[in-house]
Amino acid sequence: MNEMDWARILEGYLAILNLASFAIMAVDKGKAKHGAWRIPEKTLLVLAAAGGSPGVWLGMYVFHHKTKKRKFTLGVPVILCLQGLALLLLVKGL
Repeated sequence: MNEMDWARILEGYLAILNLASFAIMAVDKGKAKHGAWRIPEKTLLVLAAAGGSPGVWLGMYVFHHKTKKRKFTLGVPVILCLQGLALLLLVKGL
């Protein structure tokens, strides 16, 4: 595989993961409103760490979900910044 193939695979992975992360935040907020079984916080943070931090972060603020939890309000932006830096380094080839 050449670099272009890997870039497309990474783009697809990140697109799908972020859409799923955003949707899962919506589902968990709905469950919270109805007192139903919840998605564990660990799962949400793993999704963010796996590359879904933009989706989790956007979901936090669109759905007003987990915005009072320090591990989300600080942790998700830190993960997002670190992933952005890693992506920048990857693109620049450093």
